Amino acid sequence: MKLPVQVLFHGMAHSDALADSARAHAYKLESFATDLMACRVSFDLAQKHQQQGRLVGVRIDLTLPGHELVVNRVENEDAHVALRDAFDNMKRQIEEVVRKRRGQVKQHAAAPEAPPPDETAPA
Repeated sequence: MKLPVQVLFHGMAHSDALADSARAHAYKLESFATDLMACRVSFDLAQKHQQQGRLVGVRIDLTLPGHELVVNRVENEDAHVALRDAFDNMKRQIEEVVRKRRGQVKQHAAAPEAPPPDETAPA
């Protein structure tokens, strides 16, 4: 990765364990695309009043040459689970970009051609 991974916390205290986990997940993405340029991971604590625990949202902004990928709206009460789910979504997006670059995009099967109209049938 050309730039270091940025980890931001909004509405919650900084956690070294979450920051280290986010960086580890981000560097694992390089195995899918070696030309990653930048990655920013944001943790947001939801301010909604709830009966249960408060949700932690994770947003990932990733930059590849010619592409800006974003994963948003991944929430869970456990920040580590939200982080894992967000990076799973990002991995799928990167794999799709790499497939398109290689020209391995799925092709739909061609619909069978309709037989030509029978000219001998009475109208």
